[in-house]
Amino acid sequence: MGGKGSYARIVSLLLFVLILAGCAGGPGAGGYSGNIAGNWISIQRGDTLGQIAKRANVPLLRLQRFNPGVDARRLAIGQRILVPTRRERAPGGGPYRYQVRPGDTFTSIARLFDSDPRRLQAANPNAAAKALRVGQLIQVPLSGGTQQASTSTRSRKLPDPGAMPASAKDWRWPLKQYQVVRDYGTDAYGTLQPMLLSTSAGSQALAVADGTVRFADSMRQLGRVVIIHHSDNMQSVYALCQRLLVEDGDEVQQGTPVCDVGHRHATGRDDLLFDIRHGGKPVDPKQVLR
Repeated sequence: MGGKGSYARIVSLLLFVLILAGCAGGPGAGGYSGNIAGNWISIQRGDTLGQIAKRANVPLLRLQRFNPGVDARRLAIGQRILVPTRRERAPGGGPYRYQVRPGDTFTSIARLFDSDPRRLQAANPNAAAKALRVGQLIQVPLSGGTQQASTSTRSRKLPDPGAMPASAKDWRWPLKQYQVVRDYGTDAYGTLQPMLLSTSAGSQALAVADGTVRFADSMRQLGRVVIIHHSDNMQSVYALCQRLLVEDGDEVQQGTPVCDVGHRHATGRDDLLFDIRHGGKPVDPKQVLR
């Protein structure tokens, strides 16, 4: 993974995935009928943004950026979420590519993304403000608010979860055979890095403690990722996986295989990026593992 920028993106993505794995309460989700991509939906019991993005087959980050006022950790039953389509885009610095929906106006679209109707009109000179067509793609330039909201989601400081719980001890290491390639801690640039473990070809990552799988899907730059929620607000993260062996909602016990470790052609190693969090905040795994 070399370089300050690459390291920072990986840490940000890990935090972002953990935030998106927050739920509206309850064990399940996905009670929608038909295709949800492109539609407004109402949050149901047990929904997470991660599950909604997977159902719509769109990136998690795009879903979050299309809902800049939504706190993924505090979803409420009945709350309305706009699900983007695969045609739409949401680059960090803008402009967004937005597909016009029934009833849309430049004013309503600008309000959704904290932009300005006049900027929308200027960015779309061939789109008549009073004759927007459903399905039409337009550019949405961003004001400072939306751009800051989308980036702060990944860098926001989480509340202090308090002292480490007594249950977070004597957890097993996620690999039977491993070498610590990089310890948890800050690099030469002061960026906090998760632990990186190397293992033999064909190895499987194992659940470090009993828990519930809250995310099992792919993430850009992180490969396939598994996030397990444990008791007392603890989470474990397994990234750079080659093949997932669990699904969202699975109950796992300590030692359950969760994924095949991926082979990295750039290094020639089979590596697992491993992270432990308490209330979303990073914890040195060596404090917890035995």
